[in-house]
Parts: sequence; C-alpha cells; structure tokens
Amino acid sequence: MQTTKWSTRSMRTRLAAPALLLGIVLVGTLGCNNAQQAASSPAQTAQPSNESFTDFGNYEVHYNALRTDALTPEIARSYGIQRSSNRVMLNVTALRKQADHAPRQPVDAAVQVDAYNLNGQLKNIEMRRVSEGDAIYYIGEVSISGAEILVFDISVTPGGEANALKVKFKREFFAN
Repeated sequence: MQTTKWSTRSMRTRLAAPALLLGIVLVGTLGCNNAQQAASSPAQTAQPSNESFTDFGNYEVHYNALRTDALTPEIARSYGIQRSSNRVMLNVTALRKQADHAPRQPVDAAVQVDAYNLNGQLKNIEMRRVSEGDAIYYIGEVSISGAEILVFDISVTPGGEANALKVKFKREFFAN
C-alpha cells in the first residue's frame, strides 16, 4: 500500500466530505417534508440552527444526528445501517487541533452515548468506530416512535487523555 502525504486542502476536503454529504441529504429530505407540511399549515418562524461541534481547547467534538432513511441505500448498505423512518443515526468525531491554521487531526477515542427522550425513556445506542483513510468517526443507531425529541449525552475520551469531553444536545425527529 502506497503512503502519500496529504496537502492541507485535500485533507480538509476529505474530512468535510462525509459531513457535507450528510448535510445535503438532510437538507433535501427536510425540504421535501417541509413543502408538504407548508401546504396544509400556516408559515412558521425559522428556528436558529444548533451548533454541530463543541470546542474543548486542544480538541473539538463534532456530532450530528439524522433519520436513517435520509441516507442513500448505497451509503446505508456500505456502513451496515438499517434505513428506516423510525431510526436515527448519530455520528461523532473527535479532532485534535494542530498548530495555527493546520488541519485538525481525527483521533481515536472512547465514545459513550446515553440517549433518552423527554419522558426519560433511555434509548440503547452503541457506537462503533469507522475509519476511512485518515478519517475516524463513530456511528450508532437508535429507534424513535412518532414525534420524539431525543437528548444525546456524549462522552468522548481521546486516546491518551484522562478526562472525558462531554457534550449534550437534543434534536426533534418525526417517524412516519
């Protein structure tokens, strides 16, 4: 296997590609669903978007959650993900900051997630490591029922570190 040194630009492109793909798929899916809802209900005020990463000084933790039916069949199949309107995929990445303006480096980490709805029902979500080239991320799936707001308590301990980086975020999902 031949090893090559990535330029800063190509590394940023490789790291941004999975997030961009998920974002495009998510926006397209939400746009179609929102168009159907808009035809039968009055216009609603736009909600500000939530942060998708948290800065911890030497590290950043990036995270995103979306319904698995927003993934293409090919992407879902390649990652062993069940596509369904009542399943949500969580994606978490830990990045170590480098010298000024250098690209952040993905790092191995212990990732633990507790997911629960607003009724306090704990949702089992086991995270698994995925690596593609230099990219390292952790994905897990959880089921939803009807309209559900899920809270994700994420604990990320980068390799070689003693303290966990903790993130909490919530998203609302609608199962068909």
